[in-house]
Amino acid sequence: MECLVTGANFLLKAVNHEAFTYLNGQKEFVQIDHNDLYPYLLVNIGSGVSMVKVDGDGKFERVSGTSVGGGTFWGLGKLLTKCQSFDELLELSHRGNNRVVDMLVGDISGGMDYSKIGLSSTAIASSFGRAISNNNELDDYKPEDVSRSLLRMISNNIGQISYLNALRFGLKRIFFGGFFIRGHSYTMETISVAVHKGEAKAMFLRHEGFLGALGAFMSYDRHSLDDSMINQSVQIPVDASCGTDTNCNPLERDLNETESMQCRVYQA
Repeated sequence: MECLVTGANFLLKAVNHEAFTYLNGQKEFVQIDHNDLYPYLLVNIGSGVSMVKVDGDGKFERVSGTSVGGGTFWGLGKLLTKCQSFDELLELSHRGNNRVVDMLVGDISGGMDYSKIGLSSTAIASSFGRAISNNNELDDYKPEDVSRSLLRMISNNIGQISYLNALRFGLKRIFFGGFFIRGHSYTMETISVAVHKGEAKAMFLRHEGFLGALGAFMSYDRHSLDDSMINQSVQIPVDASCGTDTNCNPLERDLNETESMQCRVYQA
């Protein structure tokens, strides 16, 4: 956990255009004010999900989490679609339509919006709910539709819990990491919509999958120094957050194939 926080703090302070928002199909980089970075909520999505309130360098507390995370997506996806890898399952979801599997508000309200309580007809009333109302078996559904519904369900759940924790502690910034998202536009859109209810903002990281590795690297150097300072270079793939997203455009980035970050670690 300490390595995750250390890596996140380093990236947010050292890398230009590290954080960005994604809503309504629009990606917008966020300029981070180093003097106004803290506090924030770090949501690390791995096999499960940990939510960490970060108050400064070395100051953090795990405040919540959920067992429904990347491992859930992969595990259930493997059982339901026979995919053999996380990337294969994610790629499959690109071609899916969750409305075939999910029950929408319109399915309950005769195709109309439920405007009285602020729900559109296209809002999901029940994930996988359509499977209840017919006699179809698993083989009657396309694997891509199942994977799309599963991704939507898990991403929305993570976004909702993150928003509630941000509201609980009065936090306005939520950074998502952990290499579950991988620049996948549908996942980011789902999380952003779940969070976008008040002042809190969902922000994503270009190098989301490297937080722990960077933190461990910096911690190793810090605890094994013979001299007062050491210089190291960390090579990180520039398209690390693209994953399998076909909508991710590396040309939008301001770096080459890899970026070299000069890391100075001082002995305390």
